[in-house]
Amino acid sequence: MPELVDIALWDGASALGTGRIAWDGDRITAVEGGGEGSARYAAIPGLIDTHVHLAAYAGPGELGWNSQWDLVTPDTERVFHVAAQAQRAMRAGITTVRDLAGGPLQLSVSRVFEAGVQVGPRVRVNGPVGMTAGHGDLFIPPHYDRRDPVADSPDECRALVRRWARQGVHGIKIYASGGVLSMGDRVGWRNQTDDEIRATIDEAHALGMAVAAHSHDTPSARRALDLGVDSIEHGTGLDASLWGVMVDRNIPVAPTLLINDRLADGTIQVGADAQEKAQAVVAERDANFAGAADAGVRFVLGTDANGVMVRFGEQHEEVRLMARSFGWTAERALRAATSDAADAIGLGGTTGRLAPGLGADLIVIDGRPWDRIDDLDVSRIVAVVSRGRVVSGALPL
Repeated sequence: MPELVDIALWDGASALGTGRIAWDGDRITAVEGGGEGSARYAAIPGLIDTHVHLAAYAGPGELGWNSQWDLVTPDTERVFHVAAQAQRAMRAGITTVRDLAGGPLQLSVSRVFEAGVQVGPRVRVNGPVGMTAGHGDLFIPPHYDRRDPVADSPDECRALVRRWARQGVHGIKIYASGGVLSMGDRVGWRNQTDDEIRATIDEAHALGMAVAAHSHDTPSARRALDLGVDSIEHGTGLDASLWGVMVDRNIPVAPTLLINDRLADGTIQVGADAQEKAQAVVAERDANFAGAADAGVRFVLGTDANGVMVRFGEQHEEVRLMARSFGWTAERALRAATSDAADAIGLGGTTGRLAPGLGADLIVIDGRPWDRIDDLDVSRIVAVVSRGRVVSGALPL
């Protein structure tokens, strides 16, 4: 039974001092703190990214976003790229990811990892329910025949939720507004009617699934909240009029800071239209987020990482950026990336903490990231344990 001794422990909520952690397969069996020694290394829970997209090119070289590869590569080949992106995240210490707008490929990878056929992180998948010519649909050129399913009436929304449930998704994603990267739309465009969104949420909740809402302006966020969504993705328009209901309902928000900064400043090369939309999004976001954080809005780690614009492993940078942007302590930022993120996606009883009986997902790191958030860096990782296996580095003697 593997164990770490004389190691500083942070359990997902607070520091436990120096002690011991042991696990047997994918189950933590002991967490014993209380010591006052000056251990060099620390153990923290594996990070949890609540908003990623795994189905991007994972091979050598550079392929820009929305390249021909996305259109011409068959699913039988793409599934290996999905797995590779997830494993890349895992080796960097992101031991749980939630793909928002996934489908059969991501579900296949999730099941393969869960069964132990391949070594991989915990992968949750939310199936998308969007409209024709909506944000999710406009990633594909208009005359291309192969398209993901859409729903254009309350009944179609219910039917699509049921089909996703039959495939085994863990949740549903809706689009309450337009987006930055979709082709030909505007951020402020309404996506779906209230009746369509209401039907989607009602059906998802009836089948035990949470609903995440893409939202980039205030009207779409208000509408999504009024209709009963469970999380807000991006949350650009979360102004002061919405902070109270967000706090009262403890709604999590994935702020996706890094990707929008890069789109806005030109670090990521996109068309002039997309960059202009990103600049407007960032300006509105910056006017809202500091006040929202001060009011107690529940931000959790969610990056929109796709392996191209934000790479798997850059989640550490996102957490450091969250701490600076929100004026958080290091420990508050680390909770947002571990225990609180686990709770936000319904995995608080499985991972996100170091506690007996939970899954054995942890990072051994050279530093004290709960005291100094800059210690949370891939370069300081000594070992990563995912589902009880050492998947990167080596456990210190």
